[in-house]
Amino acid sequence: MRTARRAALAALAFASAAAATPASAHPHVWIQMQSGVVFNDQGQIAAVKLAWTFDDGYASLALDGLDKNGNGTYEPEELEPLTRENLESLKDYDFFTHVRLNGKAQALGAPTAAGQSYTGGKLQLHFELPLSTPVDPTRGEFVLKVYDPEFYIAFDYAGTTPVTVSGNMPPACKPVLKPLPTDAELEQTRAMLSTKGPDWKPDEEEDFGALFAQPMTIQCQA
Repeated sequence: MRTARRAALAALAFASAAAATPASAHPHVWIQMQSGVVFNDQGQIAAVKLAWTFDDGYASLALDGLDKNGNGTYEPEELEPLTRENLESLKDYDFFTHVRLNGKAQALGAPTAAGQSYTGGKLQLHFELPLSTPVDPTRGEFVLKVYDPEFYIAFDYAGTTPVTVSGNMPPACKPVLKPLPTDAELEQTRAMLSTKGPDWKPDEEEDFGALFAQPMTIQCQA
């Protein structure tokens, strides 16, 4: 029964509300995140790293019954089933992770280096998503957006180092976390969306949620 409950909780945390729309949806799960970009030896972007810290409400439900030895802590092996269930659910939503170079969507592979921890009263999931084909950031702006298009889950950058870089980043490049849209910009966006039909998209690849997501970019001088 507890196994079924944990699976249901994982699905709840990582499934968008079927009837939700950008105009009416409200978050039910809150995540504070850090994102990273991994460069290979050739100076290409080879992967992105994600670290998500969950709100206390979700954590208390997700952790219920996982302290098998009753010692008051959550060992990696005790959290492993939850990690597996979360990643399985996330796969159906492309891990809420969208990568583009010059506006063109880049395919991502299966997650690696995945794990979960519970320290300081906070539950955190971390994993890495390799790019199917590494990209050269000097050929155009690299953009990473993490968001739920149905707004069931709220993703917000947090911490003193919300973005990181590892590997051989070209000297002419730097990471830039662009600001969130202002209230005035959000109102303009909402007003514009109210005039569109349910099937409208900003362009041929992006969706509603992309308009509200905070971009993490790699920008390189010519």
